[in-house]
Amino acid sequence: MGRSDMGFLEHLQELRSRAFKAIIWILVGAGVAAYFRDWIMNDVLLGPAVRASIQLQNLEPFGQAFLLFKVIFFAGIVLASPLVIWQIWAFVAPGLHEHEKRWARWVTVLTTLCFLLGISFAYFLLIPSMMDYINAIKNPNIADNISTQAYFSFFINMMLASGLIFELPMVTWVLAKVGIVSSELMVRYRRHSIVAILIIAAIVTPTPDPVTQLMVAIPLYILFEISVLIARTTYKKRL
Repeated sequence: MGRSDMGFLEHLQELRSRAFKAIIWILVGAGVAAYFRDWIMNDVLLGPAVRASIQLQNLEPFGQAFLLFKVIFFAGIVLASPLVIWQIWAFVAPGLHEHEKRWARWVTVLTTLCFLLGISFAYFLLIPSMMDYINAIKNPNIADNISTQAYFSFFINMMLASGLIFELPMVTWVLAKVGIVSSELMVRYRRHSIVAILIIAAIVTPTPDPVTQLMVAIPLYILFEISVLIARTTYKKRL
């Protein structure tokens, strides 16, 4: 029975089944993360701060326990994300035509790759540079004992923001594919886009360091120019 032949209750049952399986995979991912919790905590999460000699401190009675639970939960989502995406795809795919399936499959794969590139950029370049900047401007009479909760929020926000920013080419591809955005329109507003990029870089980076802001602005501008090329090759006029 195809998706078009299913009634509302069948759709609801299928959605519930897929959601349940996605939750199970997240719990499995959290279990794996719990097993490797020391490596995830000390090398992955706290690594940038430790390498920059940033002293972190816990300010709450159960702060470290809550932080560990958060890390395990988010790591579980990251580990399970391919299987969660597969469950979403399995729910949506039966209702698509064959050419729509090919289109959506490419969108899913490339969107995932762009997001992974974004979080890799944040982890290996953006966050370490910000940690170094903290050391560069610190006053010897003031101890920078940052709370673990504040550091965790900063870490996750930077990773998510960078991952979403790197989705710009894919968003442009989709909008150009349906005829909403063209390369001519993007070129016409290039100067406005540069100003917007500088504002975004200033918002995303919590430090006033111009070097760090340029580290965000330059990749953003490169992504913009890549998006212009993508729009030029994929734009379709709406009838």
